[in-house]
Amino acid sequence: MIAAVVGYPAAALVRASLGRYSITGLYQGSVGAGNYARLLEQEALPTVLANTVVWVTTVVVVAIVVSLGTAQLLNERFPGQRLVRWALIVPWAASLVMTAKLFVWIYDYYFGILNHALTTLHIIAEPVDWLGNDATVMGAMIVVGVFVSLPFTTYVVLAGLAAIPGEVYEAARVDGASAWRAYRSVTLPLLRPALLVATVLNVIYVFNSFPIVWTLNDRNPGFAHDTMITYMYKIAFKSSLRDVGLAAALGVVNVLVILLAVAFYLRTVSWREAEA
Repeated sequence: MIAAVVGYPAAALVRASLGRYSITGLYQGSVGAGNYARLLEQEALPTVLANTVVWVTTVVVVAIVVSLGTAQLLNERFPGQRLVRWALIVPWAASLVMTAKLFVWIYDYYFGILNHALTTLHIIAEPVDWLGNDATVMGAMIVVGVFVSLPFTTYVVLAGLAAIPGEVYEAARVDGASAWRAYRSVTLPLLRPALLVATVLNVIYVFNSFPIVWTLNDRNPGFAHDTMITYMYKIAFKSSLRDVGLAAALGVVNVLVILLAVAFYLRTVSWREAEA
């Protein structure tokens, strides 16, 4: 099953990255590493790489930080706690395209509720084209990315909090530790396994988050706000090139980048734990 689901598509992707295809997708022979050489010559590649780094890093970091506070809140007992926990899962369970489309309407220049609320509160003097302005489109996409990533991350952290024995906190109180000191010295260290899982999976999910970036950015021409996933799709199907071989080469690079990023993170965490 693994060979069929993972091995064969991976082998097909590598083979496609070494071939030349017609505009209709017909295989026309091997070009060796020519597609990878042409990929390095693409003018849009540095911009797309920078967008990808900003997109993945910001969404993952903000989602992790916010989820720490959210999980701590939901770990406390209060009226309606179960209802709030159920409601939190909705953005993660819903279709990404549907969620992204909802935010397209929220961000709409003429009828969006965001512009209406901000102008009513006199925070902005006039409506902002959130998805059409180069200065705001990445920030608008990041907000949606965090919104979608937060439920999963929060539940992972909640599971980590539930696994911490209450006796540990009792011992910290007996030693005179303040609430902040107990959180920093007890909770965060014991949450490392949960945070490791949340970080690694979020990096993979956010890097591959095609529906959000595509739905929010499809109105903008060119590649100025694309990440590597949407850039690959445009090269294969939407640009005038329609270059399957070049897109496949970028697909191979995408897989290697995500594997290297995860491996680097895991190695860094292992070093820190060994030093501790």
